[in-house]
Formats: sequence, structure tokens, C-alpha cells
Amino acid sequence: MSSRRKKDKAEKAPAPAFVPRPFEGLPGETDWVALREVVPSATAPLSLEDGTQVTLATVLPMAWPGMVRADGRRFLGLQVASRSGDASRDLAAVLEDVVTAAPGTSVGTSGLPAPGARLQDLLTDAPLDVTVHDGFDFWVEGADDPDGQLAGAMESANATVIPTKRLTSVTSAYWCRMRDRAHLRWVLPHDEERLLDALARMSASGGLSLGEGTRFVGSFRAHGLLVPVWDLPAETTADDIEEPAQAWGGRLESALAETGLSEEARRARRGLVNRQLTLR
Repeated sequence: MSSRRKKDKAEKAPAPAFVPRPFEGLPGETDWVALREVVPSATAPLSLEDGTQVTLATVLPMAWPGMVRADGRRFLGLQVASRSGDASRDLAAVLEDVVTAAPGTSVGTSGLPAPGARLQDLLTDAPLDVTVHDGFDFWVEGADDPDGQLAGAMESANATVIPTKRLTSVTSAYWCRMRDRAHLRWVLPHDEERLLDALARMSASGGLSLGEGTRFVGSFRAHGLLVPVWDLPAETTADDIEEPAQAWGGRLESALAETGLSEEARRARRGLVNRQLTLR
């Protein structure tokens, strides 16, 4: 089949139905969301059911959806535009191309993916082991002779990366420093309505803060999950916020176990909904 006919066939393929939680069922769903939406530079090894090893990366050079380095190392880019209503199917289509691509090539996209496998169908149940990087040196790490275009793209990307750290005391919480403030962004796995009720109870009891000088500013909505965000004093490090985050997680579990909302909590809930921002 000619490349033109392949392109036409892809463009005419029906779009997958909208999936509000495309990464549900994958080990580390919350980290998949974090790496797609809020973490600038991170990687995680992926194991496919057929034994192939691929590196998941937040961003690849020139925003490529996928690439295979000259040494054969394979990469899947996560922060790419959605082509359909199912990000998992979109990424799986690229992943299938990455597996068969020749060394030294980039993998692009063309039109809507045809119906087919999702990430949940291709990957093993191995936990997502995230490594956060200070820059994008992993693009060329271990390469004998990095391509000039690749090295140049890496230098440009490194100049704009936001310092980010993954907390170790809780799951899928990421500290970052932007200009004169530090922030914590924490992807939570709970059903949105139930989580909003719990956050409202915490707000009514004064339990949303992470401590003196911190401020709960609202939540992102991303791929069916909520991502609460806090402003932190500029001098706050990731280590400083480990214990407060762990204590906050305990308060959340207690609030999730409660039922019903007081009038004060109902007012707080309305305010929480008003401070949501939907990503993508």
C-alpha cells in the first residue's frame, strides 16, 4: 500500500470513543497523569508483553511522539497532542510503531489511529518506576556520537526546564520551583465527587494547608483525576514538604471515610469546584 493510501486510510479511521480516564487500569495511573501534564523531564522503563523494552519519556526532541536511537534504544513520548478521545489508544499506536522502527529514526503520527490495542493491552503489570531528571540529557546519554540536531535540541530544552522533584513519602506528588515560589502538585487516584467531598470537609476544618506559609490554591482536572496544587514559600525544598504531605495524606484518608457534608463544608465544596482548571 502506498504511503498516500496509508495516510488516507488513517485519516478515515473512526475516532475512538472519549475515555475520561485513559490511564485507568495501568500500574501507576496517577504518575502517568503527572508525567503527561505537570512534570517537565522524567523517564520510566516500560516492558511490553512481547518482551520489548521501551523508555517512557515526558518529552522527546522536537516533540517527536517516539524515537529509536542509533544504538537501538526505544523511546515513547508522553507529552504529545491527543488525536482522538482516547489518549491510551493514541499512545499505543505510536508505541507499536516504535517497536518496529529502525534504529536512528523518529516516529511521527498521521491522522486518527485505527481501532486497535491500548496501552493496557500492550504493557505488562510492572509498576511504573519514575526517574525525574534535571534536564534532557537522557536523550543522548550513553550515545557514542550524539547527533548534532539532537544535542542542540537538548541544550535548548535544558535552558527552560523547571526544577522538579518527586516526593518519596507519598505517591505522585511533585515539588517544583517557579520564579519566586515553590509549589506542590499532587495527582490523587480517588473518584472526583468523593474526593471533592473529602476536600470540602478538610477545608471546613482548616485542614487543607500543608503548614505555615503554604496555601491551597485549587486543583487541576486531568484525565479524570484531580491534581490539588499548593503555593509554598520560595525557600521550601522537596525534603521540607515530605512530612507535611504525609500528614496531609492521613487527614485526607480520615475525611474520605466520613459521610455527609455540613453547611460549611457545602460552601467550601462550591469554592473548590470554582477553583478547578481542566487540562487538555
